[in-house]
Amino acid sequence: MFVIAILLVIAAVVLWLVGRSQDSTGFKMGAVGALVAGAFSAIVSMTYVVSAYEVGVPVAFGKVGSPMTSGMHVKSPFTDVTTFSTRPVDLNLSDKDVVEVRSSQGGVMYAEVTVKWAVVPSKAVELYKLAGSEDAIQQRLVYPDSREIVRNVFARYTSEQGYASDREKINAEIAKLVTERLEPRGIVVTTVNLRNVKPSDALQGQIDRKIQQQQATERALEAARTAKAESDRRRIEAEGIARANKILNDSLTDKVLANQCIDAFKEAAAKNPVYAVPCGSGAGSTPVIVDGSKR
Repeated sequence: MFVIAILLVIAAVVLWLVGRSQDSTGFKMGAVGALVAGAFSAIVSMTYVVSAYEVGVPVAFGKVGSPMTSGMHVKSPFTDVTTFSTRPVDLNLSDKDVVEVRSSQGGVMYAEVTVKWAVVPSKAVELYKLAGSEDAIQQRLVYPDSREIVRNVFARYTSEQGYASDREKINAEIAKLVTERLEPRGIVVTTVNLRNVKPSDALQGQIDRKIQQQQATERALEAARTAKAESDRRRIEAEGIARANKILNDSLTDKVLANQCIDAFKEAAAKNPVYAVPCGSGAGSTPVIVDGSKR
């Protein structure tokens, strides 16, 4: 724009000289118009408007100036301004950028992560010196550091912890380490989201085999528990029968048996004559006929 302003001023001078030599009002008016346009172009080239939620870094002849906040600024015509957005930017590590990680056991998994980051306005100059542009900040700083930290964190956990049990803990650890790594460089990390963790085909096969082994072990343990319970039931039943037999055996003395025998004979003789050997086993035990119908 400043070059255009210079060319317009030169054109205004030439038109003015031609109009003066030819005493032409048209050339003189053209010269005035060119001079006004040149002045306007010069003013425009010395002003710069930084949009809201942006920060500008001025560079003149290789020298970096102080950050420019949102609003209108006056600058040298030879100053170039590089702007950075202060709004959060999403870095999606998925699809072709998915992070291949290994667990502490060597299992391969694929982690999908989203890192939401933003430029700290006061650190814009340092970031410009490190990267040069907003895209370069993401590709040279946020992208490689985030991938490295994700790999390092997963390497401290087992495969099962990585894809199942400790996902929230891993997410929090990644967020903490990414923030600590990028914050000193002028990059604030607002959110880290571990969206998905997918085992590789080989690891998925190992997981399936392990699940099958666990299920087989559980079935075997259940069968063993059932067999033990049945054995305990039979043992308890046998012990109960044995105790009952012992009690019965201890209670059946000769006198008790003889008394029960007599009662049985009385009951039988009340209905019909009974021919029997009297109760007892002595030498004088001779057979008798008992007729309870006759008094």
